[in-house]
Amino acid sequence: MDFEQTLIPARLIRRYKRFLADVTLEDGREVTAHCANPGSMMGLQETGSRIWLEPNDDPKRKLDYSWKLVELDGGHLAGIDTGLPNRIVGEALQKGLIPELADYPLVRSEVRYGSASRIDFLLSAATRPDAYVEVKNVTLSRQPGLAEFPDSVTKRGTKHLHDLAAMASQGYRAVMFYLVQRSDCGRFSLAEDIDPDYAAAYRAAKLAGVETLCYEAALSTSSVTLAKPIEVDVGVHL
Repeated sequence: MDFEQTLIPARLIRRYKRFLADVTLEDGREVTAHCANPGSMMGLQETGSRIWLEPNDDPKRKLDYSWKLVELDGGHLAGIDTGLPNRIVGEALQKGLIPELADYPLVRSEVRYGSASRIDFLLSAATRPDAYVEVKNVTLSRQPGLAEFPDSVTKRGTKHLHDLAAMASQGYRAVMFYLVQRSDCGRFSLAEDIDPDYAAAYRAAKLAGVETLCYEAALSTSSVTLAKPIEVDVGVHL
């Protein structure tokens, strides 16, 4: 997925009200940018961080900039837009770039299922059960090289695991797909200390037959695309 506009650098002053960030542009101007991330953004919102903004010229939008990337130590990048993972995974599914989920001719998004939920992607083929795929954005890292999810308590995420487990018990494929939107991690695990209920629901879902896929994203100031799978270690080996 290519960014629509060329990203420009800035420095973060503060992020507040979840969806707003005050920043300093390279010419010294202070502006407010949209922050498309309702999560805690733990470790990604330090004052003074170098960040990357996407300008927009849409008169219908209230803010002229959207915060897309933050620079990490060692020149690494993290993506902060939680709307991007579904677009990235969706493009990859349409192009057959995820081997574990290839050979499904029909890919639909936002299909109703479960207990008043919508599945991110429903994959269908004539010769096999449908595959229900839920996508989660991963940006938390508290240990070098280790990505974790979630970065805050997520009752909604726990509900999604219960719904996926129900689909698996009915004989469908059910897949939890974690997309790591940072370039400095080669392993994935659960942040059980942050949300023990989510971790318990994950383990129950695995026992019910829910599959786990975890891929890293390739991030640059021009695009964010699906890269390669990374190691999953959550203490569940089936």
